[in-house]
Amino acid sequence: MAGSSVLAIDAGTTGVTAVVVGDDGRVLGKGYQEFAQHFPHPGWVEHAPEEIWQATLEATREVLTKVDQSQLKAVGITNQRETVLLWDRETLGSPRRAIVWQDRRTADICQRLRDEGHEERVTELTGLRLDPYFSGTKLAWIAEHEPRTWDLVEEGRYAAGTVDSYLVARMTRGTWHVTDASNASRTLLFDLERGDWSDELCELFGVPRDALPDVVPSWGEIGMTDPASFCGLDLPVAGILGDQQSALFGQTCFDVGDSKCTYGTGSFILTNTGPSIERSDAGLLSTAAWRAPDGTMTYANEGAIFVTGAAVQWLRDGLQIVGSAAETAAIAATVDDTEGVVFVPALTGLGAPHWDPHARGLIIGITRGTTRGHIVRATLEAIAFEVRDVLDTMPATPSAERPLRVDGGAAANDLLCQIQADQIGAPVERPEVVETTALGAAFTAGLGVGVWDSTDQLRETWTLDRRFEPDPDARESADAGHRRWAEAVERSKGWAQV
Repeated sequence: MAGSSVLAIDAGTTGVTAVVVGDDGRVLGKGYQEFAQHFPHPGWVEHAPEEIWQATLEATREVLTKVDQSQLKAVGITNQRETVLLWDRETLGSPRRAIVWQDRRTADICQRLRDEGHEERVTELTGLRLDPYFSGTKLAWIAEHEPRTWDLVEEGRYAAGTVDSYLVARMTRGTWHVTDASNASRTLLFDLERGDWSDELCELFGVPRDALPDVVPSWGEIGMTDPASFCGLDLPVAGILGDQQSALFGQTCFDVGDSKCTYGTGSFILTNTGPSIERSDAGLLSTAAWRAPDGTMTYANEGAIFVTGAAVQWLRDGLQIVGSAAETAAIAATVDDTEGVVFVPALTGLGAPHWDPHARGLIIGITRGTTRGHIVRATLEAIAFEVRDVLDTMPATPSAERPLRVDGGAAANDLLCQIQADQIGAPVERPEVVETTALGAAFTAGLGVGVWDSTDQLRETWTLDRRFEPDPDARESADAGHRRWAEAVERSKGWAQV
């Protein structure tokens, strides 16, 4: 559909990006608006739903000033996953803040369910594990601790959903309560093989099924925006994907075995496993990648790392030793190595492959000679180490023939990409468009309305920016650094219980 464009809303953990993508796959315009992070108690992370919505509106207004609105054919949504919200079905106001995917408050609920012997069955049905990361335990926590609010969920006044569902409700003035399989599969309430909500799991977590959204295909005409609610736009909502699945789609990883790593607030490695659910005993998750309009499911293995880019944000906002994320490569390059300093950024526990919600951040090896350069370099190394830990558990690891494709904000950091290639011993490829999460949302929405006819056509839009080859001379030091990292990780585990 020549001369057409698609609006993509990427509702991330720290802000909302609005991108308009042309039919050639190029980004025509971009808007961004950050929103506040709330930390009411140690280990708790919350967002105000209204602030997410206002950031969505501001980012959209910004990008609309940069493009020809008459060319827009659809809107696609991608979002931080596992974060749960409640909202009034009529007023669309929210009775409480959203509980964010990083939030660790439900560790005790997970342990209780584990002690009661539920984890094996939960994993069998969902491909996930009992961890505070996922949505189901967050809803169970609200039911236990805020019974008056939960009464209104059970009475049908409040809807429950993930960020995509909330944004669709706001965009359509409450007409639609929907989600797609990629988001639903992250809730602990979704039967991965059946492709629908599980009555058994809803009962286990105490979540009324009527409060949950309808599960729709990842692309196709899902609903229509209300112009009075959404920046004057009258467009079909035609694509929905959780952010990591969206990045896999945006990287055109459509073949079995294709892998990508997104460096965002956390880092997420996904490998396309095609129509089969591949189970892992090594800490990987099995998840829905996307569902086509004909009902065909594509699955993926995923390694979820909770804190990578957030560690850089902490250096900026918490320690205040860098002024911006963009400075980290230059600061890290002021030293040749970390001189033994290791940073384990378990600021909200450890995800794959360790899965320890009680782990806490650790910086070890500090001496009088340690500078901010050493700590910043240790932070970049930690990101690469964490990704290597996950890839080492994948059935198909990156190789010269099948490189690791990277994206997200930190992928712009050349030093990080080179450290990553040295750590995994395989090439790392960075595309020209590193906003592949938003690109995936645009691609699904465009497929949904015919801007693109097929995934083969989408493949042609992917272009390489730079390929980072592993340095064979760095292999020995890379392995030594990783062994030191593994020892530090062990020391970080269980700290919150000490």
